[in-house]
Amino acid sequence: MSTAKKDYKRVTVKSLVEMKANGEKISMLTAYDYTMAKIVDGAGVDVILVGDSASNVMAGHETTLPITLDQMIYHASSVIRAIDRALIVVDIPFGSYQSDPKEALRSAIRIMKESGAHAVKMEGGKEVKESIKRTLNAGIPVMGHLGLTPQSIYKFGTYTVRAKEEEEARKLKEDALMLEKIGCFAVVLEKVPAKLAKEVAESLTIPIIGIGAGNGVDGQVLVTHDMLGMTHEFNPRFLRRYLDLYTEMTNAFKKYVIDVKAVDFPNENEQY
Repeated sequence: MSTAKKDYKRVTVKSLVEMKANGEKISMLTAYDYTMAKIVDGAGVDVILVGDSASNVMAGHETTLPITLDQMIYHASSVIRAIDRALIVVDIPFGSYQSDPKEALRSAIRIMKESGAHAVKMEGGKEVKESIKRTLNAGIPVMGHLGLTPQSIYKFGTYTVRAKEEEEARKLKEDALMLEKIGCFAVVLEKVPAKLAKEVAESLTIPIIGIGAGNGVDGQVLVTHDMLGMTHEFNPRFLRRYLDLYTEMTNAFKKYVIDVKAVDFPNENEQY
């Protein structure tokens, strides 16, 4: 079991590499708005991901594909205004970096300039190598993302575990090594076998952040709305619900309706 080795008043990409070297696990959660980000940051979470999962959680889309660059910048700007300590990483959304390294750089620059974010995240390995390199060469920190890459869901056709077969596992290890070599400061591994994820984490000097990748990696990330139990339809094996806010919030709203209709709210002490 790891323990905190250093009190970071402000988490940077350098901090994460130090945490891995010191054996300190990295905590990472999502946020898409000021209020939630304020709470997450105040709790001491190391990294806040402004994820394209906002497409699902905030907008109700089936996949992450519909969210736009402008919408990601809006969410990231809201989060940035809330934080004092955490490193803020922003997903570059689908269609904003895959086909053209110049477009990737333009997208990353817009995110950094217009939101004030600290880093960006891109999904994929050698297929997006040039886009990542162009962005890194401009001095913008990049977090990689391998394994289950939700922006490619229609290629996979399913959200099942990735890299169970030898060939895909070999490619994942090669891609992870390549991402480290070209300069990514960390890599997210999503929904891959725990043994494989551990091998990757032990073979790289940069942090490996897992989601559904076992406990042998350097840190963990979850979607905040999922771990708080605000969503209830999504129940993958890797998700631990720390609260059941769906039930608690529903009961609170029902009680409010009852109190309003019974003229119990507001009472004498709640009016002027």
